[in-house]
Amino acid sequence: MGSIVGGQTSCKWPEIQAFENHLPPDVHIISCHSLHGPGVDTHNQPLVLIQHRAPDEAMRKVETVLGCLRSNYVYLTAEEHDRITADTQAVTHAAFLSMGKAWHANSQFPWELNRYVGGIENVKINTMLRIYSQKWHVYAGLAILNPEARKQVAQYAKSVTALYKLMLEGDLEGLRNRIYSARDKVFGQAPNRASRPLIEPSILSSFSLGKPTDGPPRPNNHLSLLAMVDCWAALSIVPYDHMLCSTPLFRLRLGVTEHLFRDTVLLDDTLRTAVDDKTYRSDDLEFTFAARGWAECVTLRHFETWEKRFVSTQEFFKPRFAEAKIIGDRMMKRVLEAREDGG
Repeated sequence: MGSIVGGQTSCKWPEIQAFENHLPPDVHIISCHSLHGPGVDTHNQPLVLIQHRAPDEAMRKVETVLGCLRSNYVYLTAEEHDRITADTQAVTHAAFLSMGKAWHANSQFPWELNRYVGGIENVKINTMLRIYSQKWHVYAGLAILNPEARKQVAQYAKSVTALYKLMLEGDLEGLRNRIYSARDKVFGQAPNRASRPLIEPSILSSFSLGKPTDGPPRPNNHLSLLAMVDCWAALSIVPYDHMLCSTPLFRLRLGVTEHLFRDTVLLDDTLRTAVDDKTYRSDDLEFTFAARGWAECVTLRHFETWEKRFVSTQEFFKPRFAEAKIIGDRMMKRVLEAREDGG
């Protein structure tokens, strides 16, 4: 009687259901979730507290116990937590999982290729490696068990497919109209958007795993990032609404996307490359296949297939995880420092 039970899972709906079904009614339920990875300092990071079935007195005890983490408490319901977690992680995870799967399908180490040179590419590569260096079930659970995430992963695959078809058709006007409309919905009408960029360009260009060996840099159409914003727009998601619950990785992923979409010259060059430069059509085809493959896993709620897809690509990139972790940790440190400097 009077015990307090909680969990640290990234998807609260099944956790809360399990507690309600199996705990006696006199046991208090207060759940939590640290919104950052295990390698990030907990100080000043968001920590969600969910007072699901408990008096205020029990909540004060939990706050005291968790005070040693020196995190910033964010008070949500389980439903709010799952929606915000989906809004801030589902689409971006789908994008970077698909990048890795596409590079794996082509037997490519992107840091060796001249298509993947520069600040945006550094972030894409390092984030992809950071995700694949983790346990497969972390991302499977978030995508498959969270109803909101399932919808978003499915829409991301639809966005990738639709944009790729416009590229194949050579429809620059149609592509530009669609992307500009998405940009205005996501970035143009975001009251919580900071006046300064989330990620300074100097951070983007500071971290690279190596130099390409196949020639000078080439332009990229950034299909993965275009589709992220197209997906957010289709689902009426404005990611800036959830900055209070943002993880360092989310700020990095949103920051690199913001960098592309806030620079009209860069965005227009990207769209022209998408239509006019057919050099990497096969790469983009593999990316489209990958996005649809992850979406099918999620729709079918098939953990075994997800595990096989994830682990096979994980093994392909495994030799570079140690180096990527060092670079990624430095990158995260810079992101956190920039956040503190900007308030």
